[in-house]
Amino acid sequence: MSASAGPTTPPAFSPTGTYVPGEPWSSGVRRGPDGALTVAGVDVRELAVAQGTPAYVLDEADLRERARSYRRAFEAAFAEVGAGVDVYYAGKAFLSVAVARWVHAEGLRVDTATGGELAVALRAGVPGEHIGLHGNNKSDAEIARALDAGVGRIIVDSLVEVERVAAASRARGGAPAPVMIRVTTGVHAGGHEYISTAHEDQKFGLSLATGGHVATGTGAQTEDSPAMTALLAVLAHPELELLGIHSHIGSQILDPSGFEVAARKVLELRAALARRTGFLVPEVDLGGGYGIAYLPGEVALDPDRIAKDVAASVAASSADLGTPLPRFSIEPGRAIVGPAGLTLYTVGTVKPVRVGGPDGEAGSTIVRTYVSIDGGMSDNIRPALYGADYHAELANRLSDAAPVLARVVGKHCESGDIVVHDVLLPGDVRAGDLLAVAATGAYGRSMASNYNHVPRPPVVAVADGGTRVLVRRETEDDLLALDQG
Repeated sequence: MSASAGPTTPPAFSPTGTYVPGEPWSSGVRRGPDGALTVAGVDVRELAVAQGTPAYVLDEADLRERARSYRRAFEAAFAEVGAGVDVYYAGKAFLSVAVARWVHAEGLRVDTATGGELAVALRAGVPGEHIGLHGNNKSDAEIARALDAGVGRIIVDSLVEVERVAAASRARGGAPAPVMIRVTTGVHAGGHEYISTAHEDQKFGLSLATGGHVATGTGAQTEDSPAMTALLAVLAHPELELLGIHSHIGSQILDPSGFEVAARKVLELRAALARRTGFLVPEVDLGGGYGIAYLPGEVALDPDRIAKDVAASVAASSADLGTPLPRFSIEPGRAIVGPAGLTLYTVGTVKPVRVGGPDGEAGSTIVRTYVSIDGGMSDNIRPALYGADYHAELANRLSDAAPVLARVVGKHCESGDIVVHDVLLPGDVRAGDLLAVAATGAYGRSMASNYNHVPRPPVVAVADGGTRVLVRRETEDDLLALDQG
């Protein structure tokens, strides 16, 4: 729902008393008899005193379990059809040194999208061969660093990049650089146009669509697609090793059929290349984008179900095409870190506002309570950027007050500074209360900004009743240190 949309009926807030919230909260979240939320045994009131608010809170055990679940589910499902699989954690969702270490310890590799993310993965001790580098506009410095670090794959995103990676590899005179070609399959998937990445009219990848016909000495022939052209170009370069074909169709995908259709298209391209050149690429990456629950009542994609469905689909496609199965890889990010995180805020101004109906006609207006918090769009841009929905709850006490329709808003100088569009909160919500917003582990901190010169919040890990700061809170001194006057 966009910021300008009319009121809807939001999910009810949770009952008072001891309970386990469940999705969209991490598995370590509980509410005690006094109404306070705890995460992995840590009382959020104590955390707020020790770390301040706003703060990103990351449930380490929950994150690790989600990483294990994806690895185990895909390894088991693909083993049943006779294929191997690697699981890469998509670091763009959120990456820190500790998180890179956690996911690698759980058997995942790390997918990076910039030189900065690559630097974090390397500092965490992830071996270069277990790192991939994405990016639609990699700099020469990023390509050079990836090659020097011995990354296991560079995902090439354009024809010109084939030449640039080949030149960088040639300059080093070592082993050929392992590359994958990212293709756009035409499969549209994801929760919003901005996060759907496989349609033709966007910046990522090389299209499977052909451009028409060209005349040859023997008559008209179909022109090669950009994707096929790139694959042939890689094979023509001795400085490059064609590791495979990569596809990513979008984000926050809750219908698994898109993965199956895209995989079929990629396998068809692989078979076509083999018929033409005799070379059968050894690996296919099916990307990520697995959806999670953001609101009570929503159901996330189940790793076991999606793994079995995709494995069965690629096995059938390969059999139809008469080609052996390649090794596969996938790239979950949000599905691992998103539900493991919440953001803790302190309430400031509470303001009732009459909404709807001309001139306040009786029966046509409602009162929406605007609950202002000490963060906002600088720590969670997604609601403002593409209308993402989140759920919030009172986190520090019990309340038997009747619920009111509330909108959780930030402190920034923008009317679109909205964190939760519509949610039912206790009618006595007041300044000093703590609010917890669920499922903010993905893209909260990684997309955070210093808008209005607001320092970014810390990332605090919780585990076994203890806390550890993974990324410290920024200060005004940090901001001023960058200003050279």
